[in-house]
Amino acid sequence: MKAPIVVIGAGLAGSEAAWQIAERGVPVRLFEMRPVKETPAHQTTGFAELVCSNSFGSDGFGSAPRMLKDELTALGAFVLKLARKHAVPAGNSLAVDRVAFSEEITRTLSSHPLIQVERSEVTQIPEDSIVVIATGPLTSDSLARDIAERVGQGSLYFYDAISP
Repeated sequence: MKAPIVVIGAGLAGSEAAWQIAERGVPVRLFEMRPVKETPAHQTTGFAELVCSNSFGSDGFGSAPRMLKDELTALGAFVLKLARKHAVPAGNSLAVDRVAFSEEITRTLSSHPLIQVERSEVTQIPEDSIVVIATGPLTSDSLARDIAERVGQGSLYFYDAISP
């Protein structure tokens, strides 16, 4: 059997990455720190929880967000497929029932035979695996420090490096 690929974070990107990797026959170790370590924004322990808005942006034909969604659909995007399944009325935008959307993603990934879900905080990037870091702005402080040290920055915020 192939060595598992580690995916850190089960948000939108991590959930999509885990699914795509597993569907290609490669085992995945999917790490999600919640509920072991909470964040200030999340309200559940579900994967792909939308914390600020339930919208995936404009779904109007010809708009940039719609073109991106069309490209993702053509590529077999798992998260977008479930977003469309759990769509709620939102004018010209794609919005979802946050709870049902997150619950189905959590249930689907947790029951996938090639995805091993680990509910624990990753504090350092594993050295012995291929790793996908998909933690976003709510990365834990310890993992953020490890990433920043590895990329040669004092933090994950690079504003000072690019300002005039």
